[in-house]
Amino acid sequence: MNEAKLYTIIRAPRVSEKTARLQEVSNQYVFEVATDATKADIKAAVEKLFDVKVEAVNVVNVKGKSKAFRFRMGRRADWRKAYVKLAAGQSIDVMATA
Repeated sequence: MNEAKLYTIIRAPRVSEKTARLQEVSNQYVFEVATDATKADIKAAVEKLFDVKVEAVNVVNVKGKSKAFRFRMGRRADWRKAYVKLAAGQSIDVMATA
């Protein structure tokens, strides 16, 4: 898999208080991924990009919200979120990549 395709699968790390707690407690990292990416694609991309061993991948489809802007209703896009659990003793520096 070439590097350009890896970056289309994994769009960006999600950094929040919840994801920071997940990193500390269960060595899980959260990424925004392509809507058509499979768990196997995500696992391969994370292992190649960050040179780590992935134990498990859980995926969530996040529905976009409806928002009002200047008296017009608009809709944010749907997106996909991946929870990636790494093997013990391994880590990813998401602040450097964010």
